[in-house]
Amino acid sequence: MTQMASTNPNANQQKEWNNGTGRRWLERHEAVDRQLAPFGRRAMDRADIGAGQRVLDVGCGCGETTLELARRVGAGGFVTGIDISRLLIERARQLAGESRLANIRFEEADAQTFPFPPQSFDVVFSRFGIMFFDEPDAAFANLRAALRPGGRLSFVCWPAPRENQFITIPVAAATRHITLPEPGDPDAPGPFAFAEPERVRSILSRAGFSDIETERVIEKVGGGTLDETANQLAEVGPLSSILDSIDDQTRRAIVADIRAALAGLASQGRDSLDAVSWLVSAAP
Repeated sequence: MTQMASTNPNANQQKEWNNGTGRRWLERHEAVDRQLAPFGRRAMDRADIGAGQRVLDVGCGCGETTLELARRVGAGGFVTGIDISRLLIERARQLAGESRLANIRFEEADAQTFPFPPQSFDVVFSRFGIMFFDEPDAAFANLRAALRPGGRLSFVCWPAPRENQFITIPVAAATRHITLPEPGDPDAPGPFAFAEPERVRSILSRAGFSDIETERVIEKVGGGTLDETANQLAEVGPLSSILDSIDDQTRRAIVADIRAALAGLASQGRDSLDAVSWLVSAAP
């Protein structure tokens, strides 16, 4: 097992996803999961997930992807979902119980440090849950050790914020009302930590992966009412981390501006937005 450089890695992420960010995600996970589902299916298809396989779902959230993976591998396979957020894992366990799938379990734990049995998975998968490690080299070394020979890593991650209107629209709306924090280190843990494919390839190479491939993929997001989409972009997008620090009146003004921007697109016949991601795969 790889030795970690810090005694409490990912403490900030754990705090964030067990408090405001996690609560907002939990409140809206059904709508968000519907929007993100096509990206997850892309990564599942790339890994050629099939009957009888054992799969690890990293950053599984409320378990939507874990449940789909369990259906794909069938009764002869097994899927483990892991997430740092107790809030989301509790919901995932509830949904798994309702599904009556027996080939699934969830770990409330950190994939960077969790002691997975060596060579215990055929596939390590993630849908936008793998960009939050304090020490990505250590995390991916840990994940590689959990893959059997001939296994596969497959995940999707976000490109730079400017690539997606579901990021640029709420940011532009917010800047008309508040001063946003200055951009920090682009490589810091967060949604856009893997925006640069070369950085991703370097991390995976240092962790011992090979046959690394990256592909730019585009799917549609949106399709709900203007009010639903505007609130969703405000609460689970780039403004999520600052919502707790602004007053209700300012928040309503920001959401109204987001709604106006979406209405302008709808008037042009654009009821949904193109969303861009990177699809990454590699071999151990």
